[in-house]
Amino acid sequence: MRDQSKAYLLTMLVITFWATAASAFKIALQHVQPYTLLLYSTLFSCLSLFLILLCQGKLTLLTKSPGKALAKAALLGFLNPFLYYMVLFKAYALLPGQIAMSLNYGWPLVLTLLSAPILGQRLHKSQLAAVLVSFIGAIIIATRGQFITLGDLSVTGVVLAAGSTLIWAIYWLFNARDGLEPVVKLFYGFCFGLGFTALYGLANGLLSWPPAAAWPALVYVSLFEMSITFALWLTALQLTSSAARIGNLIYITPFFSLLVLRLAVGEPIHPTTFIGLALIVGSILYQARGRVHTG
Repeated sequence: MRDQSKAYLLTMLVITFWATAASAFKIALQHVQPYTLLLYSTLFSCLSLFLILLCQGKLTLLTKSPGKALAKAALLGFLNPFLYYMVLFKAYALLPGQIAMSLNYGWPLVLTLLSAPILGQRLHKSQLAAVLVSFIGAIIIATRGQFITLGDLSVTGVVLAAGSTLIWAIYWLFNARDGLEPVVKLFYGFCFGLGFTALYGLANGLLSWPPAAAWPALVYVSLFEMSITFALWLTALQLTSSAARIGNLIYITPFFSLLVLRLAVGEPIHPTTFIGLALIVGSILYQARGRVHTG
């Protein structure tokens, strides 16, 4: 099988797994608090990433990382998984899955806005127009087309879902190339994130043992939202001849996720969710069109 074909196959697996993430979050949160979901999913992610490195024969790389890279990994681990998933899981606990998921997918536009002050990049009119369209899409989703009221939705939940896009965008801005092997960097980040999560739980008396009914969802989230799926995605990016080819396919995920939410969780999908999500995804693809190539 050619590398590009392998990249497409891995990307379809990634899409499938990430499309189930919102449903897995909602199912897990029926049994545990957001903090408990974060703690155990991060723990299992560390274990699975360690096994991936073992199977790849890359464990020796863990002893060869410079101190500066480890310090950066600690910062990244604070942002993701600790802070990002703490905020995101709380948003999912307060909102319907379709709304939390859809709002969270606006992070590429937030990344575009932050690139100007942080990286000194100039924003073009087309990029600003895309951000505006995405913002309108977010408003449609959050207000269910009413524009002036959130109805019975949690304001805190909407703010947290929007805030998760900011955290994720900042994470990717700091996640520049530093010479570390991608899975090694991911492993370090999750180990540091686990440390921050455990310390937070100890300080606030949040440590608890999940009920038996929660374990399948906790393990599923750790494997197929976090560790294994991230490793598959990184591998696909390494195999493909064009990141744009597979990158744009990822935006099938939120629409697939709505279907899974309906079937697995039984959550009725509001028509305006499709409209708002289409505006968000369309604006992301539009503002990225200049980077698309057919190589």
